[in-house]
Amino acid sequence: MKRAIFPGSFDPLTLGHYDIIMRGITLFDEVIIAIGVNADKKYMFTLEKRMEFITKAFQNEPKVKVQTYEGLTVEFCKKMDASFILRGLRNPADFEFEKAIAHTNRKLSEIETVFLLTSSGKSYISSSIVRDVIRNGGDYTGLVPDTVRVS
Repeated sequence: MKRAIFPGSFDPLTLGHYDIIMRGITLFDEVIIAIGVNADKKYMFTLEKRMEFITKAFQNEPKVKVQTYEGLTVEFCKKMDASFILRGLRNPADFEFEKAIAHTNRKLSEIETVFLLTSSGKSYISSSIVRDVIRNGGDYTGLVPDTVRVS
């Protein structure tokens, strides 16, 4: 089985993430959305809320699973018997950052990183931009899947 881990904080899940995941399931038998837990990071949404957003967004897609993890992504990949890490690229800066991580992960393990370019109409979307729009009372609904709603 070709299994990929798509790691991130997903604070919140965006249409950019959704795009990469939906395209990823055409390449892999299973994509595990891995929500990284970092006790030192301040999140806008609780872990439970982020899991809810993601689970609801992919409730009709059996090839998508949702898990949480702590520590190194490559160790989580080994635990989940995943041979691939799936990552999205929005711009050249993303590429440079992700390339360094991919090289490090490859040095630590046999796990390959697969990069997909975010669709052009979604390449400007980031979780930090969405959080800023939400914090300032803007209309964030065109940036996230329908399952992401702030009450």
